[in-house]
Amino acid sequence: MSKTALITGASGGIGYELALLLARDGFDCILVARSRDKLDELAARLESEFRVKTLVVARDLSKPTAVDEIYEEVSAASMSIDVLVNNAGFPVYGRFVDTDWQAELDMLQVNVVALTALTKLFVRGMVERRNGRILNLASTAAFVPGPLMAVYYASKAYVLSFSQALANELQGTGVTVTALAPGPTRTGFQKRGVMEDSRLVRGQIADAKSVAAAGYRGMMRGKTIVIPGFSNKLIPWVARVSPRGAVTRVVRRMQERVSD
Repeated sequence: MSKTALITGASGGIGYELALLLARDGFDCILVARSRDKLDELAARLESEFRVKTLVVARDLSKPTAVDEIYEEVSAASMSIDVLVNNAGFPVYGRFVDTDWQAELDMLQVNVVALTALTKLFVRGMVERRNGRILNLASTAAFVPGPLMAVYYASKAYVLSFSQALANELQGTGVTVTALAPGPTRTGFQKRGVMEDSRLVRGQIADAKSVAAAGYRGMMRGKTIVIPGFSNKLIPWVARVSPRGAVTRVVRRMQERVSD
């Protein structure tokens, strides 16, 4: 019997790499992102290399109607979701008093609302079938306040808290929830957030392939939190034992542009 995975943000970066891993293991893939052209290219690759079925659903998750449209399209195709990967997300960079409010509303719609709504819609079927895995993309940003990206960091704290709580609620149901919390990762993320010059993303940072592999392994093992990279694993511990004000100042320094 075929298995099906739905991956948001599948057109590039971590989502793209997760789609490859899922298809490699025989999952049919429902690919969601804004760019139909990129999704069509990925779908062709998955079908050719791994002989799986694909469904391309080009939707912008910042639009409030997108989640219901995705659910209706999946239902119309009579596909049951065995793995849900809520990978889509983007940042807004800058001082909160200066940033664009509509951009932040769109970000919250993608990072928080769409993630929660997709989980709500698909987790019930998983529980009924007593089998399923959910992977939510959090971040090491979830563990600390983030001056110059205040709303983004708060959105990732929501993802982490929601994932941990839901994982607890679902114990014994056959459904697991995993929060993947990488540090800075080389994707299109920095460019969209206009933060290429911040200290946080300069120099050696993780690649999407290794982050996806760590998240995939953790999800398949039913781990609740996956933090790739040794130094990243220290962040929650340092944040707990250090004065909150000091942590916030350090994060602010890391977020500032090199020219600042």
